[in-house]
Amino acid sequence: MEEKKQPENTNKTNDAKKMKRTFSGIVVSTKMDKTAVVEVKRVKMHPKYKKRYFITRKFKVHDEKNLAKMGETVEFIECRPISKDKKWRLIYKQEVKK
Repeated sequence: MEEKKQPENTNKTNDAKKMKRTFSGIVVSTKMDKTAVVEVKRVKMHPKYKKRYFITRKFKVHDEKNLAKMGETVEFIECRPISKDKKWRLIYKQEVKK
């Protein structure tokens, strides 16, 4: 009888952590406890007509210490689901330029 070789695990996700997405945007609401709503504005180009247009999306971000204030620019990262809509965690606030 011949012994069958087990295939080696070629899945690299076990070896290295999965890259997590990060975004930065402006805080538009802090009415919920430990949650901030952050608006991210991106520029996209139409493939045929080459016109640039804005895509705006709002994310609910987990803010453990309620540090975010309205109008501030913050950066956040993807994390495990915290609730139905919250899958993002606040990393840090950026200084507001005046």
